[in-house]
Amino acid sequence: MTKLTELNQQHYLEMKHIVSQFEKLTDIGVALSSEHNTTELLEKILVGAISLTNADGGTIYMIEGDAIKIEIIHSGSLGIHLNGSGKNAINLPTVPLYGEDGEPNLKNVVSYSYHKDQTLNIEDAYNAEGFDFRGTKMFDEKNHYRSTSFLTVPLKNHQYETVGMLQLINAIDPHTEKVIPFDSVAQRFCESLASQAATVLTKQQLIIDLGDMFESMIMLIANALDEKSPYNGGHCRRVPELTMMIADAAHETAEGYLKDFTLNDDDRYELRIAGLLHDCGKITTPEAVVDKATKLETIFDRIHLIEARFEVLKRDAEIAMLKRQVEALKAGQELPDVILEYGLKSNLDFLKDEFEFIKTCNTGGEFMSEDKLRRLNSLQEITWQLNGETLPLLSGNELHNLSIARGTLTEAERKIINNHVSVSISMLSAIKWPKHLKNVTAYAGGHHERMDGKGYPKGLTREEMPIQARAMAIADVFEALTASDRPYKPGKKISEALFILGKMKEEGHIDPDLYDAFIAHDIPKKYAEKFLTPEQVDI
Repeated sequence: MTKLTELNQQHYLEMKHIVSQFEKLTDIGVALSSEHNTTELLEKILVGAISLTNADGGTIYMIEGDAIKIEIIHSGSLGIHLNGSGKNAINLPTVPLYGEDGEPNLKNVVSYSYHKDQTLNIEDAYNAEGFDFRGTKMFDEKNHYRSTSFLTVPLKNHQYETVGMLQLINAIDPHTEKVIPFDSVAQRFCESLASQAATVLTKQQLIIDLGDMFESMIMLIANALDEKSPYNGGHCRRVPELTMMIADAAHETAEGYLKDFTLNDDDRYELRIAGLLHDCGKITTPEAVVDKATKLETIFDRIHLIEARFEVLKRDAEIAMLKRQVEALKAGQELPDVILEYGLKSNLDFLKDEFEFIKTCNTGGEFMSEDKLRRLNSLQEITWQLNGETLPLLSGNELHNLSIARGTLTEAERKIINNHVSVSISMLSAIKWPKHLKNVTAYAGGHHERMDGKGYPKGLTREEMPIQARAMAIADVFEALTASDRPYKPGKKISEALFILGKMKEEGHIDPDLYDAFIAHDIPKKYAEKFLTPEQVDI
């Protein structure tokens, strides 16, 4: 009866231990599923396995190409704790999966376990046959240690591919504290943990891969937009950086309107993505409008057609003078050459001056005053001959374009350009954004709104706009003012750009508090160091 009681007691303790291990495995699984940092995840896997098997230490390896790389090392008795980065970085050679002859490397335990696709449970490394433990023995001698029992388990992903290896060293008897082999129960629990760990690792890697792919696609769109226009290159890369500078300045402002504005890493990532996509709608804008470098440009700059007409007028003036000479000679009259040449010269000088005036109007770099518009309209009185037909020097469309008050775009073309924001909003709204990117559309779609509600496309007022969108609005303006790749103007100096921004602040165009933070944190100079020429830096 006593013997039976002892057996029951032993059975009870074994079952209690197994239940305890199950509970521990469950807790480890929960901890793994909630971890998002890969290094911390590997740490938890190894620490959990050591705890489950009561091992003295262990190592996690990851497969990289044709090698097995050590990622984490723990040893309780030696006090060793190394990982793949930081001050505890591992500087140990990788384990090759194949020999120089191309054959599988079956000498190393982890490589053998990888190729044979099986768990290896070695009771004593020093007596194991077929494996090369020279490195282990050198380590033991150097650290006064004795590596005895080894348990090596492959980590498999959802496609049953081995992505890493979990190796434990020296199981410890909890009663005698002596090194013992890993028993079958410890092995099964470790294999179960390895299965959970590989699933979590795979999910983590998939998330990382999807994130990398997402960012690559975002950069692809941003680069395509910059490449679409030779006069707009870099805009979609510069605006996000300047936006982040301004937003960080707002984050660092400890008083006033912005004192409660904060950004965490997720907020910064969301704003950066919005910055990269802020002009995505321009992908639908006709290149003839985006690239319109002069007022007369369509497929080509029509100033050359007008120049040809002036050349025709000059030729006609010279022919007219020669005809007068011929007619005078026929009539027996003498016309002094000086009179004829003076008349021709006056005519040619007039044509030269008028063409230079048209060329100046065509650049779009100067405001078209009323005097200039009157002079431009007076040119309609000049005609030229083509195949016997009398035509005006300037067509109605040419006159309309040359009369543009500022820049190179007509009102219709300006509406086409402005429509890119509506298109951007439509495109971004069609995307099912994850929670941490839910504000991308609002941030990107608000960079042409104004504080006084006179912006576009929605006419939002200051309080209807997120601070991040207001920051992007300032970045978009400052980048445009200082950009050196615009066809109709050189990049402005910092002082000139700030003067214009100051006026825009007073007129309710941009956010006054963000502008003040922009100045207080010296953002113009920080931006200039990366993107502007030395000639532009004058403050």
